[in-house]
Amino acid sequence: MIKLLISDDSAFMRIAIRKMVEGHADIEVVGEARTGQMCVEMAEALRPDVITMDVEMPVMDGLEATRQIMARCACPIIMLSSLTERNSVTTIKALELGAVDFIAKKSSFVQLDIVKIGDELVDKLRYWAKKRSRFSAGGLRPDTSGVDISRPVSQRKTENQGVPGLVVLGISTGGPATLPQTLKAMGKLKCPVVVAQHMPPMFTSGFARHLSSETGLEVVESSDGMEAKPGMVIIIKGGTDYVIREPFPGRIMLYERTSNEAPIHPNADVLFRSAATVSCPVVAVVMTGMGKDGMKGSQELVARKACPVLAQSPETCIVDGMPSSVIEAGLATAVLAPAALGTRLARMAGVGGLLSTPVV
Repeated sequence: MIKLLISDDSAFMRIAIRKMVEGHADIEVVGEARTGQMCVEMAEALRPDVITMDVEMPVMDGLEATRQIMARCACPIIMLSSLTERNSVTTIKALELGAVDFIAKKSSFVQLDIVKIGDELVDKLRYWAKKRSRFSAGGLRPDTSGVDISRPVSQRKTENQGVPGLVVLGISTGGPATLPQTLKAMGKLKCPVVVAQHMPPMFTSGFARHLSSETGLEVVESSDGMEAKPGMVIIIKGGTDYVIREPFPGRIMLYERTSNEAPIHPNADVLFRSAATVSCPVVAVVMTGMGKDGMKGSQELVARKACPVLAQSPETCIVDGMPSSVIEAGLATAVLAPAALGTRLARMAGVGGLLSTPVV
């Protein structure tokens, strides 16, 4: 039985969340908190398997409540955030503090929105409840179960392709907490970096500004028809897909081409496939996230350009589905922790990273 604690200052939202889960025999609502302070106290007393946390609450907001719960009685926290830029920035900060996931809700919360969010919520409750044992003071511990970290992963060999003219990166669950580590270690590159981070609309603009502040790099949200210039880190606009085009050698352009066939957006496979068309050497990076997005795109990049594919080491991921799919397909040329990924990119395409993490 999954013990769920609901934290929201809105009585309507607490009722709505309860209605979303009450038809599922494996989920039990053990408490409802109206303020962040109440949520902290109830988390300590009830020891829930998962908490749904509203971003904005009186007395203590969701950010501070998340901070205190992770320090006192850590457990999976799923943030519920309205599709506004202000709430998106707070949600990203909560994810950095230890919240594991988020669900975006429309401000007008109509019936169709409730049904859609209900399905997503139940799936995430079940997933994170299974990870409950990995939580201790400070947050989520790396998952080394079934991973023999003493034995090197079989990695694909690749010839020196020359200095990359483009880096494409796919990342999902765990990205807001993990990507800053890679970018800080990477520093400013001599080529653009284009990032497909699974996020809904309104979230990526705040995420880009947050990353820029955290790393000191030029991190921007994509716009249709923009040029990707050296040193830029471009976060693809939430809820959309972008493709890369090269109208003439050396000029890399980005265009919005949202794919109806892609199951999630921004989609790494769409981005990676389009990167296979450019004339310059390309490096692909696949990091923490559920599912297998990025694997098929990496296959096409390898088949057409024999390019390097860097994967985050599974034991350092919040969720290892995406990088593990690349590793298991035999596509990875290096399997590294987040900071070491950044250092490797700096050595391949930069002027030296900001950290001295050794590359192994």
